Amino acid sequence: VQLVESGGGSVQAGGSLRLSCAASGIRYSRYLMSWFREAPGKEREGVASIGDYCITTYADSVRGRFTIFKDNAKNTLYLQMNGLKSEDTAMYYCAYAPIQYSGTCLRDRATFGYWGQGTQVTVSS
Repeated sequence: VQLVESGGGSVQAGGSLRLSCAASGIRYSRYLMSWFREAPGKEREGVASIGDYCITTYADSVRGRFTIFKDNAKNTLYLQMNGLKSEDTAMYYCAYAPIQYSGTCLRDRATFGYWGQGTQVTVSS
């Protein structure tokens, strides 16, 4: 499995970015995918998760501003980020787990075994 993120960059507060995560080598139809972020000096946190059977979830800090969605035909995961704030500055990572379950989609780091290399998002105020 290979996950390749893109779309990061530098924007001013209030701006928007769309991150992409191109996935390859995934053999199973069941999936759980998530966006994490890691700011300097802070732990990696789950921002949003989506799965083929679970309920999409968001961190409280981004709910209403970020949207996670997946294009199955392109095997690509996206994170649309609007209303960006300086505290959104971080390295953003895409993650994948070949699992399927009901309930809310998990956002804990230990669930995911496959990770991309990350894309940097910098928001200036």
